[in-house]
Amino acid sequence: MDNTDSKSNLDNSIKPVHTNKVGGSPFTGVLGWIDNRLPILRMFKYEYLDFQVPKTLSYFWSFGGILMLCLIFLIITGLALGMHYKPDAKYAFDSVEKIMRDVNYGWLIRYAHMNLASFFFIAVYIHIFRGLYYGSYKEPRQLMWLIGIVMFFLMIATAFLGYTLPWGQMSYWGATVITNLFSAVPFVGEAIVNWLWGDYAVGDATLNRFYVLHWLIAFGILGLVVFHVIALHIVGSNNPSGIEPVDTRDTVSFSPFTTSKDLFAILVFFLIFVAVMMYAPNYLGHPDNYIPADPLVTPAHIVPEWYFLPFYAILRSIPDKLTGVIAMVSSIAILGLLPWLDLSKIRSCAFRPIWKQFVFIFVLDFFILMYVGSKPAEGIYVLIARVGTIYWFLFFLVIAPLVALTEKPLPMPSSIHEYEDWKKQGKLKTFRFFGSK
Repeated sequence: MDNTDSKSNLDNSIKPVHTNKVGGSPFTGVLGWIDNRLPILRMFKYEYLDFQVPKTLSYFWSFGGILMLCLIFLIITGLALGMHYKPDAKYAFDSVEKIMRDVNYGWLIRYAHMNLASFFFIAVYIHIFRGLYYGSYKEPRQLMWLIGIVMFFLMIATAFLGYTLPWGQMSYWGATVITNLFSAVPFVGEAIVNWLWGDYAVGDATLNRFYVLHWLIAFGILGLVVFHVIALHIVGSNNPSGIEPVDTRDTVSFSPFTTSKDLFAILVFFLIFVAVMMYAPNYLGHPDNYIPADPLVTPAHIVPEWYFLPFYAILRSIPDKLTGVIAMVSSIAILGLLPWLDLSKIRSCAFRPIWKQFVFIFVLDFFILMYVGSKPAEGIYVLIARVGTIYWFLFFLVIAPLVALTEKPLPMPSSIHEYEDWKKQGKLKTFRFFGSK
């Protein structure tokens, strides 16, 4: 009897397995044969061509694709430059000049890489603004938002490292100033600075390390983009209404509807980029960086690239070095806490009249800090920077939770298609952007 029970239990524990997953492709012929064994084609079909997105997406949502293309072009142009660049303190500046003057189309490749970095940040700041305005950081998109913030940190690190590579005056002194910030870390600060330098001053070892890290972090960003996109396809896109789709009246397939809009936005964006690159390639740069690095001559006014200026202004607004460094890093990191600081259940500013005003003031504060960050740290500029810094942190730590608790949102439609009907009837006053429906 015991043997029979044991055999019966054993039979019940045996289940069929399927380690071979070949099959199920929607394609036929050679494509079907490949897709049955490596289902990339069906993934592309289901997750891009047939992927359902809210039908109200405006051109604000095109900046994700623009950023992906910018990153790809930055890596391609960076590879081309890396084949001719020499990461040596004696020859780095001359190797850049050689690229500009002697390498076939070297001037074009370098100007493309240099200006594309600036346009990359323009697109990122618009992308972040869209997330703030339409509440793309709220449930269930918190993880996607956090991945984006990590990518932003890595972008800043990569851009800084790349800025040092031409080894001009602003490159050298920028590297000196920024790396010296780590000396503010208690107990281990000096050791960290010496480790970054690879020496007792910024020099050849530093340049070699920065060259390698510039590449390494760039590919790290590329890897995080994959996770960012996967997270997007799990939780779905937000939209200007902030309302989740409920049926097919609320969505369209990604292709051809969204792809056609994205392609037009990409075309306009890169036309502007090409115009700047061809007619004003050095407008967003600093003339001092065309002077070879000289440790014995300090520039009159050391400033980073324009896209770092708001955070540089926050750093300089605080007299204490350690507190300034903490404030600068925290000014970016605090974005990651916004999903838990803004407790309102309403996503879009279209239905949050008070929060919308504070968001616009925050954007104004960003540009004010950018302006004072480009000026000397003296007089009225320091005062403005301090006021701007105070508002920056108040926006997240006080205003966001307080407005969420006290604000009375506007009446909301129950679905995206009803939202569209309300807009046609003039019941809604929303933030209009070119291409918005």
